Amino acid sequence: MSSERHAPLLIVEDDLALQKQLKWSLDRFESVTADDVSSAVLQFRRHQPAVVTMDLGLPPDRDSVSEGFKCLERLLEIDPAVKVIVLTGQNDQSNALRAVRMGAYDFLAKPVDPDVLSFTVERAYRLYELQQENRRLQMQQSSDVLGGLITRDPGMQKLCRMIEKVAPSDATVLLLGESGTGKEVLAQGLHDASKRKGRFVAINCAAIPENLLESELFGYEKGAFTGAAKTTVGKIETANGGTLMLDEIGDLPMPLQAKLLRFLQERVVERVGGRQEIPVDVRVVGATHQDLRQRISDGLFREDLYYRLAEVVIDIPPLRDRVGDAVLLCHSFAHKFAADMRQKAPTLTDEAVSAIEAHRWPGNVRELQNVMKRAVIMCEEARITAADLGLRAPAEAVSATDLDLRVAREDAERQTVLKALARADGNIVRSAELLGVSRPTLYDLMNRLQIK
Repeated sequence: MSSERHAPLLIVEDDLALQKQLKWSLDRFESVTADDVSSAVLQFRRHQPAVVTMDLGLPPDRDSVSEGFKCLERLLEIDPAVKVIVLTGQNDQSNALRAVRMGAYDFLAKPVDPDVLSFTVERAYRLYELQQENRRLQMQQSSDVLGGLITRDPGMQKLCRMIEKVAPSDATVLLLGESGTGKEVLAQGLHDASKRKGRFVAINCAAIPENLLESELFGYEKGAFTGAAKTTVGKIETANGGTLMLDEIGDLPMPLQAKLLRFLQERVVERVGGRQEIPVDVRVVGATHQDLRQRISDGLFREDLYYRLAEVVIDIPPLRDRVGDAVLLCHSFAHKFAADMRQKAPTLTDEAVSAIEAHRWPGNVRELQNVMKRAVIMCEEARITAADLGLRAPAEAVSATDLDLRVAREDAERQTVLKALARADGNIVRSAELLGVSRPTLYDLMNRLQIK
């Protein structure tokens, strides 16, 4: 095994002489040390080790195992995949077995044979790497972390690849887009594609009254205000180890903006009515339909908070700008809602498809979803008409703004192929019939136009 490691070894030992001895005997591994619970947790969060060797007798109560078990529990809470090797006394087998039941990988009795310890650490690393590789393969074999997002639009597909690139990092992401464009779906996909094992927690900053929003975000201590009967954890702490989505962050009150900025800088929270700083490891995703730069100019949003949130900015196009997506989504929702009602999936008439393509969809995907749910309920003979949708198909306006004939021709071909694929719900044979070409010709077109 190579001595170069992405994840180092953490040695938790309060006896400095033994700590040096362990580090020397494990010199082939890149190691960091800690001598109590707080320093162990700090080093663990900072270096994210794959393997930990740990003595159960830690200060301030070296003669007891309580601190050791407390440390073991904290490390496994942060990363359940870590391999913890517990070092115990010769006559301490019961505590060693208890540690294994709690989730420790293995235990060794003191004095530890250096060769046995090195072999055990080596084996723990191999198991950790195998499990990580297995997890990566499972992610690759899964349909798509952004499976909740349905699109054939090249711009949206590029945006999805951007989400997948950003996901493994800890960068704070700001999602900008009109209401109903799928900001929460993208935030969930960002979380699913990351390595974070905690929860995905979303909160709408515009839906909660200002006087309650602080306690919802940061939590509160018992007795902090009238009605605070017990200590309550806030949304930020709930998302520890995971992702926190702050929807409609443009509506966050100015006093809370200052408190959120401090959290993003220090990564600690103080509950309402509390004085203790609680460290939290959470990835923040902000989302808004508002123009934050304009709100900064109007004095309604802090510029320093904007730059903290905008490490990666993703602009989500409205549905009307996604070629072919409206009809594609209608097909998908028709199948979904029909399955929910345990009935045959209805088909869309040509008139209905024309109405869908002509409509501007100001409410974006959310509006389309509601329209399709009503249409599936109201349609007869498993056929959805424009009347069922509550839409009409006006004469299509013709635009000739592009003077480059080659570019205009390619753009027209791309849009026509995408519309045909959307109408045929992805069926290549039916799409080729609609376009009046053969299947090989359609495949060649798709390849040339880079349509997947």
